[in-house]
Amino acid sequence: MQTGQPSRTAMSAARYRAAHQLLESGEIFTDPLAVRILGVPEEQLLADAPRRAMRLFIAARTRFAEDALAAAVERGIRRLVVLGAGLDTFGYRNPYAHLSVTEVDHPDTQRWKRERLAAAGIEVPPSLTYLGLDFERESLGERLTLDEPAFFLWLGVVPYLTSASCLETLRFVAGWAGNEVVFDYAQSPERMAPQRRAQLEARASRVARLGEPWLTYFEPPEIAAALGGLGFREITDLGPSGLAARYFGRPDVPPETPGGHVLHAVR
Repeated sequence: MQTGQPSRTAMSAARYRAAHQLLESGEIFTDPLAVRILGVPEEQLLADAPRRAMRLFIAARTRFAEDALAAAVERGIRRLVVLGAGLDTFGYRNPYAHLSVTEVDHPDTQRWKRERLAAAGIEVPPSLTYLGLDFERESLGERLTLDEPAFFLWLGVVPYLTSASCLETLRFVAGWAGNEVVFDYAQSPERMAPQRRAQLEARASRVARLGEPWLTYFEPPEIAAALGGLGFREITDLGPSGLAARYFGRPDVPPETPGGHVLHAVR
């Protein structure tokens, strides 16, 4: 991202979440604050109808993450850390009385978010705190203090970091037994069919021009091995096939289909 400006890809993800509320009536993931916090006229969001595949992926990854969080709260988790929070709204509609929320993001993006919250009339609850952090230049482990197991929500961030930064963050999460993390990652476009590869490479070029290039891709066996080496033992990794079967009623997508993944791991 460009210094002094909020993340453009965070804005894009928020737009997809908001458009899903209007175009699919929040069928996969319901967020009553998504349209309000974004502050974009509804007719503009309705014009996003052609971008259905990415919109539904973002809705599905958020649904997957919040379902995993709900299960973690049932197991006793009392702290949520949202890494690269962008315009994520969970902390402002948090239904769990004993769950505290820490949003970690670049200070420029956090300032923009606070402005959007104020403009939308969305209150910051006492259960929520902010931590400004540049993931590429600062260490999460040096800035965030844990005194009990936590759930880490880390969506829409990994592809924009170096692999070293990604693994450093995962190593920190793995440092406390009982910690959990949900994050998404992308397989290399080189594994895609020609039309899909062209679409992803075009998107990668667009975000690179915005100053937020894709830097890191993982393959499922690679990330599974890395997580296992860090001490994670319970791993659920849904790629295009798993997401299609669980959320879109599509059991016909071949298991080997490459694409975007969302993963839940427990230390």
